[in-house]
Formats: sequence, structure tokens, C-alpha cells
Amino acid sequence: MQKWECPCGYIYDPAEGDVANGVDPDTPWEKLPDDWVCPVCGAEKDAFWKYDG
Repeated sequence: MQKWECPCGYIYDPAEGDVANGVDPDTPWEKLPDDWVCPVCGAEKDAFWKYDG
């Protein structure tokens, strides 16, 4: 699954999810809630880009 990067450097990895914020592992980007934000800086989803690393 595609990873996504925030301007602050946080990388959303679908395999890991964001358990601390209610997102289960294996949750693809497209299935994240619309109101989900970066757990590090609070950026909204539209600030992220596809991670190429």
C-alpha cells in the first residue's frame, strides 16, 4: 500500500495505521476519516503527498 508524507516529515504507513488516533493497521489512505489529521503537526490530509522513499 502507498505511504503518504506530511510536510513535517511524518509518514503515514497504511500497514501501521495510526492506532493512537483510532486508525487500525492495514487502513489505506483512501479509507482514512475525512477529519483525520497528522498526529505530529495537525496538518489536514490535503497537505500530504505520495511518499517516494
